[in-house]
Amino acid sequence: MVLVVMSAVVSARGESELVIGTGSVAGVSYPSGGAICRFFERAGGEQSDGSINSCSVEATAGSIENLEGLRNGRFSLVVVQSDWQYYAYTGQPEYKNDTAFDTLRSLFSLYSEPFTVLARRDSGINRFSDLTGRRINIGAPGSGQRGTFEVLMAGYGWTKNDFQRTLELTPLRQSEALCDYRVDAITYVAGHPNPILLEASQRCDTKLIPVTGAVIDQLLHNKPYYQMTRIPGGLYPGNPEPVSTLGMAATVVTTVDMSDELAYQLVKTLFENIESLTRFHPAFANLDPLDMVQVGLSAPLHPGARRYYEEAGLL
Repeated sequence: MVLVVMSAVVSARGESELVIGTGSVAGVSYPSGGAICRFFERAGGEQSDGSINSCSVEATAGSIENLEGLRNGRFSLVVVQSDWQYYAYTGQPEYKNDTAFDTLRSLFSLYSEPFTVLARRDSGINRFSDLTGRRINIGAPGSGQRGTFEVLMAGYGWTKNDFQRTLELTPLRQSEALCDYRVDAITYVAGHPNPILLEASQRCDTKLIPVTGAVIDQLLHNKPYYQMTRIPGGLYPGNPEPVSTLGMAATVVTTVDMSDELAYQLVKTLFENIESLTRFHPAFANLDPLDMVQVGLSAPLHPGARRYYEEAGLL
């Protein structure tokens, strides 16, 4: 995924601005934020009273940093994985915050974000359980990638001691580490095709690893924000066949502090530009407006967003 949250933030110039927390510049959430800003500003970029006149995007470590930034007012809107939206809104232990983020409100979901494992072909890793005893990148602290991997570790009963080595690399450093034999496999939660995975598969001989089995089936049964998904074949060199794995949705969220009118205008602008958005990035090619107002949204819809969806016949 991933979720986006927006609200009015006062800039150093005294102007009100929408600030979107996204993710790595090499992922899909960062250009997603850029697309939202582009459509919003093209439509006028303001409420009826003119209080919002600009929109900006910030690169971040991912979902966990985004949620905290949204909560403390750093961001107005953020992109988060659907699992972390659920953990935050309901106050699950994974969120690791003293209180549930019960003022969180959903705007829409975007694209599927498969949990992706890419290994060197000579590593001997053929399935997710083969990662034990190996050198792996588990993701940077504050990233949804790291948080989701920790959920999987708990499901399998693993600790860091079950691996030969664990690194906490940011997405931009993963492909180099994999192809330079510093790790045997990297993990990532991302929309596809992804430039980091493409770079790695072009630099060295790699293979996508399926994430399936009894533990995954149990997670799917217990956690409705997960779903089985497939990474299509042919996206990366040496990987002609689709690979099944655990999937989340990239979602866009805000808080109750966003005015109803701003939320209404924001989603209206985006949904009226769906056709343009589907051409913006390959991960958006199969966007379905009906799915965008339902899939992966654990927090209640913002009233302004709900008003537009009802008017548009999507609810």
